[in-house]
Amino acid sequence: MPDTSQSAPSGAPTLVAVAHGTRDPAGVAAVEALLHRVRALRPGLAARLAFLEVAPPSVGDSVTDITGSIVVLPLLLASGYHAGTDVPRSVAAAWVHAAAEEVRVGAVLGPDPLLARALLDRLREAGWRRGDAVVLGAAGSSDPAAARATEAQATLLANLVGAPVVPAYASAVEPSADEAVAGLRAAGAGRVALASYLLAPGHFQSRLAAAGADVLSDPLGSHEAVARLVLARYDDALRQ
Repeated sequence: MPDTSQSAPSGAPTLVAVAHGTRDPAGVAAVEALLHRVRALRPGLAARLAFLEVAPPSVGDSVTDITGSIVVLPLLLASGYHAGTDVPRSVAAAWVHAAAEEVRVGAVLGPDPLLARALLDRLREAGWRRGDAVVLGAAGSSDPAAARATEAQATLLANLVGAPVVPAYASAVEPSADEAVAGLRAAGAGRVALASYLLAPGHFQSRLAAAGADVLSDPLGSHEAVARLVLARYDDALRQ
């Protein structure tokens, strides 16, 4: 695991972490907890949270009083419409009213080996046993790039569990999580574990819960590996 624990230098750009947004208070709290852990890993780093939709604050509200440099980091697990369109559009709209000197936009979080480690930890916490069939349950997107990213993350997780991992989705594309679970059972799987490839609880976690797996992990939330990945993406943006 990369060592991202260090104090932020004076004048370091402000991190504005942009999540999708949810009406579920537990989902908002999970993302806030992730940012709290990011700050704990790098004392002195100014880190703010913003949402693309539904929940406040918006990107514009988060950046209006920042006068230094900004790194906007999408808290998204795969590329797709939100990363390619919504985030740049929100940044462009906010920039008109911001006083910041410079803004950089970082890369999405996934796929990444750190996420695979976090996924495995969440599976273990939920009761996964070696030998269980495993499904990776993502939110889903009609953008083919998002599906490719989820498939790549499934491969990274498979390397850790020592068995194939089936990518599946809560919406938009196939296979759905319930189809993947049913398919593994039909193929003879004794137990099926569903790894939640979500950042926070909400609508999509509820969809995964309805898939009927024997084991369902919690979303990634504020896992330390995710917080370290946020800082790694922040540092990458500074080096660009």
